[in-house]
Amino acid sequence: MAFDGKHILVVDDDPEMRDSVCEYLELRRFRVSLAANGDEMKQVMQSDRADLVLLDVGLPGIDGIQLASQIKAKYTCGIIMLTGHGDPEDRVLGLESGADDYVIKPFNSRELLARIHSVLRRMWPEGEEDSGVNPNNVCFGNWLFDTSKRTLQGLDGFFPELSAGDLDILTILVEKANTAVSRDELLERSSHRDWNPFDRSIDVRITRLRKKLEQDPSKPELIRTVRNIGYVLRTTPWETD
Repeated sequence: MAFDGKHILVVDDDPEMRDSVCEYLELRRFRVSLAANGDEMKQVMQSDRADLVLLDVGLPGIDGIQLASQIKAKYTCGIIMLTGHGDPEDRVLGLESGADDYVIKPFNSRELLARIHSVLRRMWPEGEEDSGVNPNNVCFGNWLFDTSKRTLQGLDGFFPELSAGDLDILTILVEKANTAVSRDELLERSSHRDWNPFDRSIDVRITRLRKKLEQDPSKPELIRTVRNIGYVLRTTPWETD
């Protein structure tokens, strides 16, 4: 793997969590260092700069958000924030401080690995071909979508039952991830006919897709409605309204 030997620094004051993440990542051939607070983090970074930092928000002393700003000001490395709750304010502050992504505790190890790979691929794109990570995979929420095979897999290994129509819609949204796609385009590309204001078939299909992908379909986080336009698939953290 192209990411073999990449140095990951885990900064968290929970020793069990640090050790668990360290063991998991070392089995995936990463080189891992551990720190319990900001001072220990700085000592590691000064002697052996990390390629990516897993940084807990709620650290004693200087919190993770402040440390993220300090890291980005001095080093070129990826940062994934680890937060104990899904407070939108923490997410936004973390991203504004320079973090590349965030993961909410308790997290699925495979989700964490997918997000680590995603950040490292953005930093070293030339590593895609021989990384052992499929460059066609797009990660959103707890899902991985292979754009070449048009297959969707959960990070827990689960394959949801998707119809051809579901896959048509999902493929279009993934192609334009984080960009609003109009109902007109969705209908034209998936059904090969023009949309009209009274045609609600796309909305029905989106509702069906949400039931299969969203944790709470009544409060979608992945496929969001864009008023007067259509829909957007978010593959990056979304600031709630």
